[in-house]
Amino acid sequence: MTLEILTSDAIKARHGFFTRKGGASSGIFAGLNCGPGSSDQAEIVAINRARVADAMGLGSEALASVHQIHSPDVVTLTEPVTGEKPKADALVTRTPGIALAILTADCQPVLFADTENGVIGAAHAGWKGALAGVLESTIDAMEALGAKRSSIAAVIGPTISQRAYEVGPEFLDAFFAEGDEYSRFFANGEGDRYLFDLPAFGLHRLREAGVGHAEWTRHCTYSDPERFYSYRRTTHAGEADYGRLISVIRL
Repeated sequence: MTLEILTSDAIKARHGFFTRKGGASSGIFAGLNCGPGSSDQAEIVAINRARVADAMGLGSEALASVHQIHSPDVVTLTEPVTGEKPKADALVTRTPGIALAILTADCQPVLFADTENGVIGAAHAGWKGALAGVLESTIDAMEALGAKRSSIAAVIGPTISQRAYEVGPEFLDAFFAEGDEYSRFFANGEGDRYLFDLPAFGLHRLREAGVGHAEWTRHCTYSDPERFYSYRRTTHAGEADYGRLISVIRL
């Protein structure tokens, strides 16, 4: 099976939000599981990541990723990552031949490009990271490399949609502690539950930060098991582990 790669016309750099199709993993990981942190076989994950790198026109050594920790931290790269991965949730570069890679399984993968000034970025933005400012930190780091935020296109890839993202009152409180205006990203659910609109929140933060263009591909990871891995769907199904989707951008 060939790889399925979702793209956006807004990003002029070579990029892709990869679905789970076309991978070598089997069982609960069936497909293109690119997460070394999963309990999938390491050699199979390596094969999957090699297929992704090849699809981006690069060798596996050029596929740069980080140890994601739901933070606002960004790593600026001038060469591929070797050895232990830095703990962060975003990467930026202006160096051709480095592919910035983010892993997700419901959280937002966000790819950034200012091709006029030759700067790209990639961010892992779950609710914690987005609330802590990882999107703004990525834009700041791109500016430090010469990007102009008005020239940056930012695209949110497959993520969990509001209808599938049920949360409790303590979750709502965490957002209200930052500002009452965030109430618009919540809808009433059953009982004391709420439904949170993660991609709408991400788009809000991107637009408030002043990027030239921001969009969501409108793919929901939870509701399409044939194409996407989902941490929440796996949890509801009582499965032992879950695969990780990969999103990549390069100059």
